[in-house]
Amino acid sequence: MTIQPVEQLLDTRRLAQAYINGEWVALSQDKPFDVINPATEEPAATIGLGGKQDLNAAVAAAKKAFPLWAATPVEERLAVLDKVLELIDERADKLANLMSLEMGATLGYALSTQVPLAAAHIRVARENLASYEFTKMRGTTAITREPIGVAGLITPWNWPLYQVTAKVGPALAVGCSVVLKPSELSPLSALAFAEILHDAGIPAGVFNLVNGNGMDVGEPLASHPDVDMVSFTGSTRAGILVAQAAAPTVKRVGQELGGKSPNILLPDADFANAVGPGVQAGMRNNGQSCSAPTRMLVPRERLAEVEQLAATAAESIVIGFADNELATHGPLANRPQFERVQTMIQRGIDEGARCVTGGPGRPDGFERGFYTRPTVFSDVTPDMAIAQEEIFGPVLCLIPYDSVEHAIEIANDTVYGLAAHVQSADLAAARAVARQIRSGQVLINYPAWDPQAPFGGYKQSGSGREYGIEGLEEYLETKAIVGYDVEA
Repeated sequence: MTIQPVEQLLDTRRLAQAYINGEWVALSQDKPFDVINPATEEPAATIGLGGKQDLNAAVAAAKKAFPLWAATPVEERLAVLDKVLELIDERADKLANLMSLEMGATLGYALSTQVPLAAAHIRVARENLASYEFTKMRGTTAITREPIGVAGLITPWNWPLYQVTAKVGPALAVGCSVVLKPSELSPLSALAFAEILHDAGIPAGVFNLVNGNGMDVGEPLASHPDVDMVSFTGSTRAGILVAQAAAPTVKRVGQELGGKSPNILLPDADFANAVGPGVQAGMRNNGQSCSAPTRMLVPRERLAEVEQLAATAAESIVIGFADNELATHGPLANRPQFERVQTMIQRGIDEGARCVTGGPGRPDGFERGFYTRPTVFSDVTPDMAIAQEEIFGPVLCLIPYDSVEHAIEIANDTVYGLAAHVQSADLAAARAVARQIRSGQVLINYPAWDPQAPFGGYKQSGSGREYGIEGLEEYLETKAIVGYDVEA
């Protein structure tokens, strides 16, 4: 596998353009921005950042296109989604290469995980649309669900295509028109996805894309009076700003924000087979996942055993360049995140946590690039910053507990509530614990990923849900037509 340069993957004119009303158009301002390859710390490409004028044009196009798209027969929308799926499959290598360049995923991981999971969101939106009842009767009243209108979508850099399809798929499926602002740190795969939608025959104005930063495009998108809802994925800090910007226009706001997910190993769990997958889950995508189970809660008397198992698992991770077929992990996605993770690792040491493996600095053999040592801390107490704050890197905290009730208390003792894991040989016991954890999703005994399972947070992890039927319904309004069937 060889990484290709951007000019072999994208029409380079797209880098300085927006996709508005079915056309690639020049941006209103000359504001270049380097997209840094995290493996080399050198620019992989230079994009143009749009501004409020571009955003306004995109919203106007979406508003104009909405009525016709909302009225389009379901069969026609299904046909577009089918073509999108076909093109994602055909262009998987291109998409994987772009994600390696923009955010550091190895080619193997991008091809095996990033691209297929992104396609799954389109497939689920298509399946749910095919069977969804938009009108149901309740006595003589018709309860009808209608597309909400123009959806403003703001996506992050850590899963750059996966998060785009998780929002765009259901929004388009139900009949919304869309304005997408991908992260300016990893925008390349989103540009390729815009090409896919164009080639799939999406009508002009139904899908629009404007690259830009939060101040120039994100805030105007959230506050725009002609945007009927905004869906945001990112940090809790940024999510608060989006909600504040949206508040004066009283639009719907969906937010998938930060997390500090616990992984409770109950006393009867098979530790030999539970610890390793827990480490891998916490460090999947280099720990750059809001739902990563980065707090492993273990019985105090088993802590030493877990330390050895966790260290072995972390040390089995192969750090390498994107085209290294043996590499499981590449660099962190960008410099600010690399510096954040390094700071938090040092803070854990300063707080008195014991570093079992890993630690500050790059792995041996890497003198540049945002490569980070997979790190496991033990003797972590719930009040430490590394146990409370989202690190967003390959850093696992081992936290001992004294009873199952104590474990549940620790699990719930953060401002977050996005996801959690429970491991146990006793399914009934695992279910009982799962019901007591305040998070939007709980996974028992490392199940297969379920794209139909709704995903979203309690507390400061957000509001609303993505994925599955619940994710589809985020883009719908509810109308009651009373007296619809008087004969009934």
